[in-house]
This record gives sequence, structure tokens and C-alpha cells, in this order.
Amino acid sequence: MQLQFRSWMLAALTLLVVFLIFADISEIEEEIGNSGGRGTIRSAVNSLHSKSNRAEVVINGSSSPAVVDRSNDSIKHNIQPASAKWRHNQTLSLRIRKQILKFLDAEKDISVLKGTLKPGDIIHYIFDRDSTMNVSQNLYELLPRTSPLKNKHFRTCAIVGNSGVLLNSGCGQEIDTHSFVIRCNLAPVQEYARDVGLKTDLVTMNPSVIQRAFEDLVNATWREKLLLRLHSLNGSILWIPAFMARGGKERVEWVNELILKHRVNVRTAYPSLRLLHAVRGYWLTNKVHIKRPTTGLLMYTLATRFCNQIYLYGFWPFPLDQNQNPVKYHYYDSLKYGYTSQASPHTMPLEFKALKSLHEQGALKLTVGQCDGAT
Repeated sequence: MQLQFRSWMLAALTLLVVFLIFADISEIEEEIGNSGGRGTIRSAVNSLHSKSNRAEVVINGSSSPAVVDRSNDSIKHNIQPASAKWRHNQTLSLRIRKQILKFLDAEKDISVLKGTLKPGDIIHYIFDRDSTMNVSQNLYELLPRTSPLKNKHFRTCAIVGNSGVLLNSGCGQEIDTHSFVIRCNLAPVQEYARDVGLKTDLVTMNPSVIQRAFEDLVNATWREKLLLRLHSLNGSILWIPAFMARGGKERVEWVNELILKHRVNVRTAYPSLRLLHAVRGYWLTNKVHIKRPTTGLLMYTLATRFCNQIYLYGFWPFPLDQNQNPVKYHYYDSLKYGYTSQASPHTMPLEFKALKSLHEQGALKLTVGQCDGAT
């Protein structure tokens, strides 16, 4: 009798285990859909067991298809090629513009204006509120009198990130056809023109770029290199976040001094003190929980105000491309960064998922491979 009871219990337990296995697989297969069959089950299991690591993008109250899993394993499986049949959704673009205008206005917030500050004014840094800086005479001289985007509207805008995914893309010619081209952090273009283009209408310059790309101007050679790069902008807007964090004031002063001393033909802009928090607030309301917006996300958010159609290039925060080939962090150097480091102020994969969702809805076009017509 005891042996019979044990046999019955063993059979029941076996059936229960089989049921649980198939139930879990069923949920996993629903999770992965047609993205890769059972070969991606391991990735999907990781996703199922890390619900707290997800974020859902919501635009105007309706959920988008984008679900973010920050684990490194999922990057290889869950990033799919952008659809070849992209169509612009003008209605959604206008809706997004209207929503963003509730938080900020690019025309006003792209720069502090000369009438709002004077030399000697004390400013608290945005991310270091206990630290302050004094507005210098040079900075005051370079503040614009009116917004560089006042009454500006463009049919198409290109925002060019600096990911190594641009290499061998052949996107340069396509980028240069856009009405307005935005670039990030004074990235070099001349020697990479085939892939990144040459046209520049606005370029950002974080103070850290002076240290990283121009050796903190330690000698005349590096000062000349920076001066040549500034001269090459030839009338473009140079956007310098001077008030974000302590530690960059001296580098901003070096750049300002070069511009004034050598009469460099650029239109300087220094973002408003409220811009970063306003941008972050907009994305948080859409369930994109970013620590600090990257320059690329800032530029997209601003561009919605004055661009009818927005095209993104060089946005790819993963170490491998869609074909599992290595991707450099920057297309122009060999620096290495952790895309998902907890110590980083940015959450790049999360931002990318939000932008990819907007691409799928037609609000923007995200190019992550070769451009049409590239050879």
C-alpha cells in the first residue's frame, strides 16, 4: 500500500512539473513572438524574471510597443532592424510637439539671452546646486541677444549621434540633404564625410570635450587644433552647456576667449537653467525613467519644436550591431564606456528603446544601418 502511494505521488509530481514547464514556455513564447523562436528562450526567461528592469513608453496615454530590458544578454536578441517602409506620422509629431511645449520651448530654452544676465551674476550649477559660478565678461559678450532659433522652422532635420555604427554606413550624402543638421560634441567630420556628412547647422560642445579631444589645450598645437575646428563651423550655432555641472568653467572660458580673440564665425548659445529638468520631466511623464538625458535625447526633444520631420543617425548604445559585429562607442576614437553602468548618469539603452518606439510609430526615423543608396 505504501509503495503504491509513493508511486501515485511521484506520478502526480511529474505531471505538475511538466505542467509548469509548458506553462512557462507558453508565456515565454508569447513574450518573444516571432523574434527568434526557441533559440531566444534564455533571453526571454531573463526578461520574464526581471520585470522591475522594464520601462514602457507611453505617448498621449496609449502604450507603445517598446519594452525595455536593461540586461546585456537581451541586447543581442531584442533589437530588431528598423523597418524599411517607414512613413512619417505627422499627426503624432504635432501631438508630441504640443506635449513638449507644456514643459519647455526650444526657441526660448536653447539659450540664456543677454538681457537676462550681466557680468558678475552668480549662478548655481544645475547638477551641483551647492556650487556656484560667476558670469564672466567673455561669457556675457557671447550671450545671444535673441534666440538663434527664433521663428525657425525646417522641413527635415538630421540629428547625428557619434556611435561607431555610422562607420561604413554611407550616410554622409543623405545627412547633408536635410534642411538642418545637428551634431554632438564637436565630433570630427572631414575625414569621415562619406559616413557622417559635412553639413553642420548646430553642434554641441560639452566642456569635457576640451579635455578628452583637445588635451585641455596644454600647448599651442592643441589650441590650434581646436581653433581650426571652431573656424570650420563657419556660422553654425555652437551650443555650450556652461551651467550644468562644476568643473567645466575653466574650459568654457578657454573656448570663449578663443572665439572672441580670433573672431571665430560662430553663433554661441548656452542652454537655459531649466532645460535639463524640463526635458527630464517630459520623458518621465511618458514613463521613460532616465537619470540624466543624453545630448542626443536633448537635441531630439528641442528639435520637435522647429522640425517637421526628424531623422536620427549614429544612435546605437550597444557593443554589437544587428549582425553581431563589434561597434565602437564613438566612430572617431577608441574610447570604451559602459552603456549600462549604474555609475553612469545616462541610461542609453533605455533612451534608445524610447526612440525606437517613436520610429515604429512614425514620429521620427531612426537609421541604424546602411543608408539607402550607400555603396
